[in-house]
Amino acid sequence: MLQPMAPHDPNAAQELAAPTNAAPELPGPTIDELLIADEPDRWAALGFAVADRCAQLGTVRLRLAGRENGRGILGWSLRAIASEQLDGLPTTRSRSPLPASAPAHPNGVLTIDHIVAMSPALDRSVQALQGAGLDLRRIREQPTPAGAPRQAFFRLGAEILEVVQEPGEAVEQGGGPARPAWLWGLALIASDLDRTIDDLAPHVSSARPAVQTGRRIATLRRSAGLAIPVALMTPPPQRD
Repeated sequence: MLQPMAPHDPNAAQELAAPTNAAPELPGPTIDELLIADEPDRWAALGFAVADRCAQLGTVRLRLAGRENGRGILGWSLRAIASEQLDGLPTTRSRSPLPASAPAHPNGVLTIDHIVAMSPALDRSVQALQGAGLDLRRIREQPTPAGAPRQAFFRLGAEILEVVQEPGEAVEQGGGPARPAWLWGLALIASDLDRTIDDLAPHVSSARPAVQTGRRIATLRRSAGLAIPVALMTPPPQRD
């Protein structure tokens, strides 16, 4: 992940982390595509397989629209949603079938672990997301190391959406709680985190323990040149 640009805990969603193998058709909302204002060449240079301005991570396409189209994550498309009103998250409805999971990228990245969204009013965001049919798994009533007081976790098929409450000071400085939520960054799963770190050096931090026991996490640095914060994680532990 790039050096933190907003207060959130990229580890906190991990107890809900998804398996890395191909997912079957799942009930409820799932992610079809994320639209990112970034350059395809930059992702390709970091070892992602990019074709037609897209990189597929698991069953989710990243469509790389170029930085001339805006900043960060511009929006997403979701299957099986009851509403496109997700508290300001730019959302379109998709009727595309869930594809087979893509193979690992040359850098060893397999899939998306979780997507981070920020909200100045978490309870309002949770209500809107539930109203659209998203599956709320839990609300964590503990502060993150970066100072975010609360987080909500939603299951979207194989992926997790982590919605982070901005700290009070950030809400005040940003113009108050009436602002909409926004999509902020990604945490990705690497099959062999140490190898991926070696491949991406010096543009990635060293690995450190994640919140979930047995997992580790590293973050891409600003020198990686991506337009969004990205973290890299070990796969979730196998469950009996």
